[in-house]
Amino acid sequence: MSRQQMKIPGFFDSNHTDKVWPVNYQQREKDAIAFRKANGVTHWSQDRIKVCLLLIDDQITFCLPPPWGQLFVGGRGGRGAIDDSIRTCEFIYKNLDIITKIVPTLDTHISNQIFHGVAWVDENGDPIDATYAPFIELEDVKSGKRRPNPALAAELAQGNYGWLQAYFLHYVQTLTDNGQYKLQLWPYHAMLGSTGHALVPAIEEAVFFHNIVRNSQTGWEIKGGNPLTENYSVLQPEVLKRHDGKPVAQMNSRIIDILLKHDMVIAQGQAGSHCFAWTMEHIRREIKTKDPSLAKKFFILGDCTSPVVIQGVVDFTDAQTAAFDRFVADGMNIVKSTDPIESWANSPIR
Repeated sequence: MSRQQMKIPGFFDSNHTDKVWPVNYQQREKDAIAFRKANGVTHWSQDRIKVCLLLIDDQITFCLPPPWGQLFVGGRGGRGAIDDSIRTCEFIYKNLDIITKIVPTLDTHISNQIFHGVAWVDENGDPIDATYAPFIELEDVKSGKRRPNPALAAELAQGNYGWLQAYFLHYVQTLTDNGQYKLQLWPYHAMLGSTGHALVPAIEEAVFFHNIVRNSQTGWEIKGGNPLTENYSVLQPEVLKRHDGKPVAQMNSRIIDILLKHDMVIAQGQAGSHCFAWTMEHIRREIKTKDPSLAKKFFILGDCTSPVVIQGVVDFTDAQTAAFDRFVADGMNIVKSTDPIESWANSPIR
C-alpha cells in the first residue's frame, strides 16, 4: 500500500508567502501537537529511513520582492522565489512524517565586505555604486581603475594598504584562474540583524511546525560573514587562501558529515545559480572524493529554486542549467516537489 501524504494544515495561506508577518509560535506549537496526535506522527528517532531537508538561503532578502527583498530572485518569469516558497512550504507539510531533520542555511553579511560597494573605489577615489551589481574586472584592478577603499585598511589589513591592494588583486585573479564567477558588487542584502536576514515567514513557520511535530531540532547553519571573501556555498568560501599563502577561511566539513549521516538528502533554495548551485557543487566534489556512489542519495527539488536574473544586466539561467547537468551526470537526482517522494526514481522511500 502506497504512503499517504500529510494534509496541509489549514493555517497555511499560499497568498501570504510574499509578505512579511510575525509567526505565532505559541499557537503553532499547539497546532503542531494536535497535528501529531491526530495523524499519529512518530518521533524522528523512529524513522526507518533518515531524511534531511537542506534549505539554502530561503531568506526575505532573496525570496520577497522589494522593498523587503534587497536581492529578490525573480528568475526570468519575475515570480521565481515566490512560487518556489509556496511549493517548498507545501512540500514540508505534505511530508512532515518522513522528513527527519531540516537544515536551513542563512546568508549573513556585514557592511565592510569585499563584494560590497563600500570596499572599492575608482581611480579618483570615489565610491562604486553597487545598485545594479557591477562586476569587478581583473584588468581594471591591475590598472588601478578599481582599487580597495583605503578607509578599510585599518580594519581589514591592520593599516597596511599595500597588503590590502595585493590581496584584492589576488582575490580577483584567483576567481579568474579558477573559472569561477567574476567578483560582483552586490547591493546590501542579508545584513546581520536586518529583516532581510530572516527566513521568509511562511517557510519559517513551516520549519518551526516541523520542529515541534517531529521533536527534531532545526539545524541552523550560518555562512557569509568573512569580510575578505564571499560564501556562495555553505561548505566553503570562494577563495580559500590569501596572497601570502595563509588561509582566508576553512572548509565546513561538519555540514557534510551531518548530511551524509542521513539516508536521503533533499535540497532546494536560492539562488539556483549561486548559493544553491555552489553548495551542491561543493557537495558533489566532496562525495566524489569520498565515494561517488553517495551522489544517488541527493535529490534536488528542481521546481523550488530559481536563478539570478537582473533584467537588462545579467541572466544566470544558463549557468544554473549547466550546474544541474553536472549534478545529474555525477548521479544526483532532479525531482519535482509536487510528485510523491515514493514515486521518485532512486527514492529509498517506498
